[in-house]
Amino acid sequence: MRVVLIGGSQEAIATAEILLHQGHDVIMVERDKDKVEQLAQQLDCGFIHGDGSRPAILREVGPKGTDLLLCLTNDDQDNILAALVGRSLGFQRVVTQIHDPEFEHICIELGLQDTIVPHRTIARILADLVNGRDVFEISTMIKGDVRFFSFIAGKDEAGTIADLGLPEKSRAVCIYRGDGFLIPDGDTTVKERDEVVLITHSANLASLQERWGGTQS
Repeated sequence: MRVVLIGGSQEAIATAEILLHQGHDVIMVERDKDKVEQLAQQLDCGFIHGDGSRPAILREVGPKGTDLLLCLTNDDQDNILAALVGRSLGFQRVVTQIHDPEFEHICIELGLQDTIVPHRTIARILADLVNGRDVFEISTMIKGDVRFFSFIAGKDEAGTIADLGLPEKSRAVCIYRGDGFLIPDGDTTVKERDEVVLITHSANLASLQERWGGTQS
């Protein structure tokens, strides 16, 4: 896969190292020239010196030939702007990192559903560990063609789970609503802004992504 990372943050560096080790084609966009020169000694990937929120810079990396755009600067507003520009230029998938949860609702309103809040993710993992739930074992439970997919429900999705018309080998397993969650059945009502989590066959991911955007694992 070809992946473009915006920003030379610690998260971006760590991600680039893993992706390069896995054999992916990686390009990093960074506005600080000194940092570009420093990272070039550390990472065997492509570099572009410039502001990753500028359309001209993102066109330079080739949106149509890129599988994933990761907006990982240390500035939430820069990440949101870069994600919006990237989406408008036709990047296949855009992931936005934010540190301030106050921006999460804005991301949802803007349709940036692939949003990461690092400290919240870490907090949930640690809390589960304290409570005796080893979340690191979840990867061993996802075998073969089984995948998870989630999306934020809009007005068109309001109704029962059955009304969603899910593809074969797909089932809603959880709905996050506000600070709580519920385990749905066929009669469960989906409300606008609910996050719906599906378990599905990997063959369904492309059609689900086309229909709802969302996230997958």
